[in-house]
Amino acid sequence: VCRAVSDTVWLLSMSAMLASSTPLSLLFFLLLLPTPSLLANDIVTTDPSVIGVELHGSPLSHLLQDPGSGHLYLGGVDNLYQLTSDLELISHVRTGPYLDSPDCLPPIIPQDCPSATPTHNHNKLLLMEVGQGAEPGNLIICGSLYQGICEKRSLSNISQLIYQTSNPVDTQYVAANDPRVSTVAVVITTENRQEGGGILRLMLVGRGYTSKGPGDIPPITTRRLFPVVPPRRAFSQEEELGKLVVGSYSEYNNHFVKVVPHGDYVYFLFSRRDMWHKKEYRTYASRLCISDRSFYSYVEVPLLCQGGYNLAQGAWLGNHSGKPALFVVMAAGQASTPVATSRSALCVYGMAQLDAMLRRAQELCYTEGGRGSSGHEEAYIEYAVSSKCLKLPKISLSEYTCGGEHTPNPIASAVPLQATPTFTSTTQLTAVTTATEAGHTISFLGDREGYLHKVLVHSDWSGDLYGSVLVDRGSPVSADLLLDESQRHIYVLTNSRVPVSSCERQTDCQSCLTVRDPYCGWCVLEGRCSRKHQCQRHVQPNHWLWSFEPTNQCVTVQSLQPANQSKDEQTQVTLSVAQLPALTEVESLSCVFGRLPPQAAIVVGTSITCQSPAPDIMTSSLCDSLLTDHMILPVSLMFGHVIITRGNMTFYDCGAVSRLNQSSQCLACVSSVWRCNWCPLDQLCTHNHTCPNQHIILNQRVRPDSPGPSSCPQVFTLQSSALVPMGLSTSVVLRGRNLDVYTVRTSPVYHYHLFDCLLRLSHCTSLVCSREIIFLARPTLMMAQTNVCFLFYPVLLYDCSAGQSDCSQCRAVPEEYGCVWCPGGPSPSCVFNQSCSSTPADTCPPPQIRQVLPVSGPLEGGVLVTIIGSNLGMRYQDVVGGVTVAGVQCLAQPEGYQISTRVVCELQPSGKQREGPVLVTVGTTPPGRSTQIFTYQDPQLLDLVPDKGPVSGGTRLTIRGRQLLTGQPSDLSAFLGPQPCYIVEEVTDTQLVCQTGSSNQTGGVTVRILFGKAERTVPSVTFHYLNDPIITDATPAESFYAGGRVIMVTGRNLDVVQQPIISVWVEPLEIQRVKRKRRLALLTAKQQLVFNSTMTTHCSVLSSSQMSCPTPTVTPDVKVKGVWFQLDNVRVHYETIKGKRFTYYPNPVLFPLNQEGPYRFKPGGVIAVEGQDLTRAMSRQEVMARLGDQECEVKTLDNTHLYCEPPEIQPKSVPNTQFYVVMGNLQVDLGLVQYDSNSLLSPVPLAAQIGLGAGAAVIILSVLVVILMYRRKSKQALRDYKKVLLQLETLEINVGDQCRKEFTDLMTEMMDLSSDVGGPGLPLLDYRTYAERVFFPGQQTALLARQLDLPESRRQTVEQGLQQLNNLLNNRLFLTRFIHTLEAQQGFSQRDRGYVASLLTMALHDKLEYFTEVMKSLLQDLVQQYVAKNPKLMLRRTETVVEKMLTNWMSICLYSFLKEVAGEPLYMLYRAIKYQVDKGPVDAVTGKAKRTLNDSHLLREDIDYCAMTLMVLVKNGVEVQPCPVKVLDTDTITQVKDKILDQVYRGAPFSQRPAADSLDLEWRSGQAGHLTLSDDDVTAVVQGRWKQINTLQHYKVPDGATVALIPRSQSSGGVGVNQVFQTGEKTPMLEGEEEEGLRLWHLVKSSEDPEIPKHRKSSMRERERAKAIPEIYLTRLLSMKGTLQKFVDDVFVAILSTKRPPPIAVRFFFDFLDDMAEKHGIDDPETVHIWKTNSLPLRFWVNILKNPQFVLDVQVTDSIDAVLSVIAQTFIDSCTTSEHKVGRDSPVNKLLYAREIPRYKQLVERYYSDIHSAASGCYQEMNSTLTELSGMNSLVALHELYKYINKYYDQIIMSLEEDSSGQKMQLAYRLQQVAALVENKVTDL
Repeated sequence: VCRAVSDTVWLLSMSAMLASSTPLSLLFFLLLLPTPSLLANDIVTTDPSVIGVELHGSPLSHLLQDPGSGHLYLGGVDNLYQLTSDLELISHVRTGPYLDSPDCLPPIIPQDCPSATPTHNHNKLLLMEVGQGAEPGNLIICGSLYQGICEKRSLSNISQLIYQTSNPVDTQYVAANDPRVSTVAVVITTENRQEGGGILRLMLVGRGYTSKGPGDIPPITTRRLFPVVPPRRAFSQEEELGKLVVGSYSEYNNHFVKVVPHGDYVYFLFSRRDMWHKKEYRTYASRLCISDRSFYSYVEVPLLCQGGYNLAQGAWLGNHSGKPALFVVMAAGQASTPVATSRSALCVYGMAQLDAMLRRAQELCYTEGGRGSSGHEEAYIEYAVSSKCLKLPKISLSEYTCGGEHTPNPIASAVPLQATPTFTSTTQLTAVTTATEAGHTISFLGDREGYLHKVLVHSDWSGDLYGSVLVDRGSPVSADLLLDESQRHIYVLTNSRVPVSSCERQTDCQSCLTVRDPYCGWCVLEGRCSRKHQCQRHVQPNHWLWSFEPTNQCVTVQSLQPANQSKDEQTQVTLSVAQLPALTEVESLSCVFGRLPPQAAIVVGTSITCQSPAPDIMTSSLCDSLLTDHMILPVSLMFGHVIITRGNMTFYDCGAVSRLNQSSQCLACVSSVWRCNWCPLDQLCTHNHTCPNQHIILNQRVRPDSPGPSSCPQVFTLQSSALVPMGLSTSVVLRGRNLDVYTVRTSPVYHYHLFDCLLRLSHCTSLVCSREIIFLARPTLMMAQTNVCFLFYPVLLYDCSAGQSDCSQCRAVPEEYGCVWCPGGPSPSCVFNQSCSSTPADTCPPPQIRQVLPVSGPLEGGVLVTIIGSNLGMRYQDVVGGVTVAGVQCLAQPEGYQISTRVVCELQPSGKQREGPVLVTVGTTPPGRSTQIFTYQDPQLLDLVPDKGPVSGGTRLTIRGRQLLTGQPSDLSAFLGPQPCYIVEEVTDTQLVCQTGSSNQTGGVTVRILFGKAERTVPSVTFHYLNDPIITDATPAESFYAGGRVIMVTGRNLDVVQQPIISVWVEPLEIQRVKRKRRLALLTAKQQLVFNSTMTTHCSVLSSSQMSCPTPTVTPDVKVKGVWFQLDNVRVHYETIKGKRFTYYPNPVLFPLNQEGPYRFKPGGVIAVEGQDLTRAMSRQEVMARLGDQECEVKTLDNTHLYCEPPEIQPKSVPNTQFYVVMGNLQVDLGLVQYDSNSLLSPVPLAAQIGLGAGAAVIILSVLVVILMYRRKSKQALRDYKKVLLQLETLEINVGDQCRKEFTDLMTEMMDLSSDVGGPGLPLLDYRTYAERVFFPGQQTALLARQLDLPESRRQTVEQGLQQLNNLLNNRLFLTRFIHTLEAQQGFSQRDRGYVASLLTMALHDKLEYFTEVMKSLLQDLVQQYVAKNPKLMLRRTETVVEKMLTNWMSICLYSFLKEVAGEPLYMLYRAIKYQVDKGPVDAVTGKAKRTLNDSHLLREDIDYCAMTLMVLVKNGVEVQPCPVKVLDTDTITQVKDKILDQVYRGAPFSQRPAADSLDLEWRSGQAGHLTLSDDDVTAVVQGRWKQINTLQHYKVPDGATVALIPRSQSSGGVGVNQVFQTGEKTPMLEGEEEEGLRLWHLVKSSEDPEIPKHRKSSMRERERAKAIPEIYLTRLLSMKGTLQKFVDDVFVAILSTKRPPPIAVRFFFDFLDDMAEKHGIDDPETVHIWKTNSLPLRFWVNILKNPQFVLDVQVTDSIDAVLSVIAQTFIDSCTTSEHKVGRDSPVNKLLYAREIPRYKQLVERYYSDIHSAASGCYQEMNSTLTELSGMNSLVALHELYKYINKYYDQIIMSLEEDSSGQKMQLAYRLQQVAALVENKVTDL
């Protein structure tokens, strides 16, 4: 029997199971026999004798047999087995568990996959790949681990691995990664047409949908097995191998049951929800041509099993009536679910009928539009793809049997193939297989309850159940039932044992005859159950006993004489046997007794005589049985090694009879059921009739007239007293009978007794009775010469002195013992009365008191006082009324009284405090007095703390008082109302501590203390039971090992708790087992062993709703098992609060600031600390950084960096200050910090300064006069130049600190934004808008939203024509001819090419796979053209239709990548740029900004501006709330409105905000009213011909002013600067002042100065010098770049990272480019690099980087666009292969990123390299990703395309007619049909 970890495979012989294996006559006899015993419920059989093997790996899921070697291969959980056909183990391989997660792609790296855990490997596929010629075959194994990858192993030894990939790619993921999801496969071999001939061995795989892991694997795929030539990979899903395209993987979740090859087709059987009709679950059979690599031939039909059986459970392709048929076991589904119920059936479908249904569905969809003769739809296109049934020529199916690219697919039949159940069952059937013999079909059906049913299938498809075998009750039979090659055995998999089906499974004659199987009988001399012809002597009588003959009986022993005998004698044994088969003269039988050697047997008729075993052999056999007096041995009659029959014979042992009854050996022997006699003088029980010493007592079975047991000698009573005192000689008198047997008369007077009298102890030595007796136990009569004795009841021996230490105890002994107190001698003692030499004492001495407990009691009494001493009375009545305590009577208690030594009395009330001794009076003797003084006390309770606690208890109460130690501690008890309070500490005289118990209600209760029966309460104070504390939240949920991280706990009633605690339960990671020799060394090294323990820290209660708990410290070598909060008696586990476990992580790592010395810090900057895992269990608010004794304010914290701002002045006076960071309990010293100082020299005295200054002034003045005379101009230039250098140096010093400060402010701002992004906060455009902007940039009207502008009378006809055009476009030949013809026309401009490509993209959007194939074909032509010219120029521009198609294709395929991966960092970059740009002034007219990356858009002038905050009134529901908005005083009114809208509508898409020009800004100041602000009004400042736009500074709006945005009234029409942005355009459009020729300006006037007179023009050198000063502000570019660096890096890494699988389209296209290069012999890696760069980064990503509004719903202003242009150019530079060199003349943009571009280049190169080394990509996910796009208006696109067809109609028709293939497909004719329908064009029809 297999347990939960093992399975069993069993071999079933077919001879009894296969009805067809019998002759035809027997078959008919079996079927026609009316015997009721053939009914199924009468023939259920079981068989414990089964050929089986128990294997680990439950459940075993797959079974396979190699027909060549006969070896069996079994796959289960974590195990793979190879067995012989007899189930002997050959090889075993462990396949798991291994570290894996369905969410991660292999190889599994724990750091990259935190969800990875040890996972079981379920065997999903087990197939045999047959070798060709000398090539050996392989075993294919696929498991559920590592996304279902496969491996190949040797068929001869599975431990030999032939193929395995350690780094699989996604195209090698074969099986389902979920154990519950089915996978089936079949190996096929076809002709290799595409790779130069030979054979192509493939594997067709069907698998269900899995929610985790890669979601783009189609239900049916083709995998390559052979040949595998690099770069191809085994098991890869290659583009040209074909797959079943599905629109929605989750909806078409096929549950595959079976796949079988048959003829030229492969058939899949599966069940799924019917998406076409009623949405019910159905079973389908689908068919595919083996030679069809494109799945054009795919067609499926529903299978209907009448009776509601809709879910296939198992299937087998067998034969029925000589024709192939599909046998399917079906179950009825539960309601509308895929859950199978127990009601099931077997349905059989003829393959001819199935093929006819499939062919009809194909024919209807090819030629009749899917409609049958009745007009109803009988065939349709399944799997949510865009193909439709057509009306092709009638001969299409015969010409394209396996379909073609122009035929519709995949096809499904709406009409099911029906079948009537052959057999039904109320138990769920799970497996089926069939066998055929003599033209009859037998089905073997396994079910869920462990039965195997045998059903004969008639020619009319009906079936009869003729037998069932109980395989294993309750264990389902696996679907893999397997017949061996001989059809005689069946292999079955269960979770436990499986019986074999054959006659041989009956192992004895009785079971063979009982089974009543007409094919079985018992072969007597061969000892087996077999068919008749298998028994050699079946023709002779009594040799083969037929099972079906009721009169037949097994050969049996009718009698055996003697039936029992003594083991000590040997005799003849005679057996009488019935139905003994006849033997030849030379043959003989033998008898075998038990396991003893055989004895020859003499046969006379039906009697057989044997010799019993010799006594010495029997003695050795019986010596093992010491607890019995006999042994039953089987007597077997054997023919050779075959047992014919057997009987039983008993051998007894008389000696054992007496040994087993030592107390009465004679009685046991003579009364025995055996023929045993007793020899009394020899003490011997024997089977003999004589004794050695003559006297014998015979058993009545030997001689019936013998007296028997009554003549046995025995002792039966004790005549003397049973009390025997010790130390005194005493006689013991025994009485008995028949004792004269042991008396020998030596004379008439004297009799010699043969025994002595002993008293024997069971636990010490024996002493003679008649001599000195010291200590005795039991009287025994013992024979003098033997050890035989008579045992009797024990006597009572006693010692008066034992335990009687004083007079009272001695006199209390009962009188019959005769003990007295003897005062004489050296010391008085208690002795036997005859042993006292003096007169015994009549009275006892006075009582003596040694101890009194307690020595105090309450005034009310009620406590028990214990008095210990001696002579305290002989009985309880002696002390009644004789005990006083401190003069007060004390009532003696009978329960505690002990004779003479202890008195317990109950203290009585005294009425007042008093003290005194304890007195005990016994009789007339003087009273005994205690030396201890007893005190009556009045204990008092004063107060208690605390006065409240939770109802669950656990609060420790401290009760203070006086004289609390009154009575014993056991007398003290505390109560809170009725509830006990448990005393937990030792009570002192002034304090008692107890812990409250639980209460069933809240409220105040009185605190009571009981001193015995005296009660005291705490005056004026009650304890209040309050509701238990409740924790509602506890954050954060992580900590690190060092602990100390504060967990903020919120809830209710937290202040009720006296001492809250947070506890962490830990256990060791692993317990190391060491040898004994190493144990000492191990313990010495570790010093201590870590066992399960709990770490705790105390929490601080902040309020009733909040408390803080620092996490306990945990060592890294333990594992955290649980975290909980202990709130007095309330325990709250963390998992119950948050629904997840609390996690401990390793400590964060911080690196020292400087390894070589103090860290030099420039005041005004920030300190940057590097580290690892800084935010994994820590936030910025929790970190504290200190510089000496002052705080360094932490500004930013991310995973690897900490930025803090130290004080401006260095702490203390020392030059170096210690810098350390504190995280919880973790304090890290990061080294010394030294502030840079500009004045390190000591001050010069004032007098010296004046003297030096005066002298220097004279000298300098003289020099200056000379210099000014000769080089005045040169000096001026030099001074200016030095000034510039000084400014540049100063700026260079400060730019680093400025960058850090800016970055810190930006990160603080962006942290709030990060919480909004990722969900609804990311304003991603929907796909339709995205496609509009990418496909048709610059279009004013959305093409996708347009409708056909047609009269209703023409609409239907035109739409029909456009639909036919769509069908034409789905023909690859037509489409390529169409594109080539258009491109050959001179009037077909570059704009037309892009427009047509986008229209084709829309028209073919729902058939993306076809679109891709056409694009590839056109690209191949393009490659051919450029290879002949300059290949490096290919794809550089968009000059052809296919290049724009490629752009659109990339945009479609990468939308999901943008949505899931790149969109968020792109949005964060946009927001960071916008935030930084808006922090500085931006010129509204020129678009120049102070903060930018673009030097041409840099605002070089130094503009004075101030940041200010406006309070904007925002209406929130009915309430108006002020919202602070940061602006600049130099902002124009429109800029202010934009910033206000940004803040108010933060997180909302730009398209959902109101336009700024639709609102007015109103300044509300006090009670004076409201002032509307605008960019231009009558107050605007006009200087000459320049008019300045109004700003907040102009209106003198103060900081903190209140403003509001109000809807713009119709009358107000202020002229302002409006920036209108359309797709592809970002140029500000200025509405200048036309009147009087005024020009607008904001911050700076335009550089277009009017012509200056020549006499005022300075020289070139002066102009350059004047221009040098503004270049200082170029450092702003560096500051901006440093601030944005992290966000730029994040975008580039998101685009180019290889940590996650790159988009499947990128892999696919890059592989295509590699193939093209290889095909055309281009081995220059630079060329391929350029192709890839031109196709992806420059074609797609640069466009997205420059135009984020293509993806995001945002507004890109001119200043933001200038920054994005620099970043996009940097991305372009990173993708080029040319070396990046910068020099003095390089553009500023390149200088900015000179250091980063080499790093970005490495990213690009690694990205390209990793994709190149990975496997080929596939594009199945595109259809599933784009199912939402079905609403695209393809009719409009088709109509637009037709305009180009109409324009170049004749050229297109001519091109189609010139092509022979086009003529065959009638393409020109079909286009003419389209023209006739769309515009009534007259054609040659």
